[in-house]
Amino acid sequence: MNAPLGRLADRLALPQPYLLFLGDTTEASYAKTAFGLADWAADRCVGELAIGGCTVSTGLPRLSPAEARAAGARSLVIGVANQGGIIGENWIAALVEAMDAGLDIISGLHVRLGSIPALIEASRRTGQRLIDIRTPPPAIPIASGRKRSGKRLLTVGTDCALGKKYTALALHRAFLERGLDADFRATGQTGIMIAGGGMPMDAVVSDFEAGAAEMLSPDATDDHWDLIEGQGSIFNPAYAAVSLGLLHGSQPDVFVVCHDPSRTVILGMESFKLPSVEEVIDLTIRLGSRTNPAIRCGGVSFNTSSYDADAAEALMAAESERLGFPVADPIRGGAAFDALVENILA
Repeated sequence: MNAPLGRLADRLALPQPYLLFLGDTTEASYAKTAFGLADWAADRCVGELAIGGCTVSTGLPRLSPAEARAAGARSLVIGVANQGGIIGENWIAALVEAMDAGLDIISGLHVRLGSIPALIEASRRTGQRLIDIRTPPPAIPIASGRKRSGKRLLTVGTDCALGKKYTALALHRAFLERGLDADFRATGQTGIMIAGGGMPMDAVVSDFEAGAAEMLSPDATDDHWDLIEGQGSIFNPAYAAVSLGLLHGSQPDVFVVCHDPSRTVILGMESFKLPSVEEVIDLTIRLGSRTNPAIRCGGVSFNTSSYDADAAEALMAAESERLGFPVADPIRGGAAFDALVENILA
């Protein structure tokens, strides 16, 4: 990795393995941190912990904090990424129990662990650490807009929580399998935990968003690719600011649109209709060309987890024909995903 991200990685030496905390979550999209770690860092996860009312599961063993500690866990990761990044009052007892069992607490939420008196007291009593990773590095510069060397891909979305991180990770793996020089650049709490470093873009002051993206993906050799995890959506009434700053600062040569075809409205803002893939392609090119006039769409990534294999294949083939771009589900892989990768590299 290049130096700026390396320094962040050094700062984020996290105690592993993890126990994943699901809280009382009932919507899988709000447990994306837990699912991301279970899917992409399974070797660093020993189990999951839930409290009353929780209806989701990563498929890992359900363990108490004491059982997890006996199995080798060193920390509990809050695996919930809810609206507003809050810590529920009804979670506190479970978090204290985890510290009593000998686990540090890791959070990527906006609310700081150290702002909760009960957790501060438990930390002092047990000696366990409270680790907030949604903390940007100091001295982030204002963006320069200068075109940097190297190649960049950014995943963008029709909405939040529908596969931008998974797509970037899958493309990174595919690039490495093809012998290409590539890095995954994390921009959210889950990606940072997976990669060991990154830039928590939605915790950066808005004036410095594009500068943070430039810092995350610095100059590189001409054949090097940065696969940059997208955030939010430029069509989301709440989160468009971080999406636009990331787009301008990352200066992508190629972008991939991520979409859940079963979704019709913005997650958590149901009065707003989901934009079409075509709308996202058009606006991304118009806005992104401000800092990279050569920006182009490399294809479309579908989250088809709610479809069976035959229905997913038929849908992606039809949409590829309609849109004129490769459409693939990176998790399903196959020929459609290979076509997406080849079009990106063309």
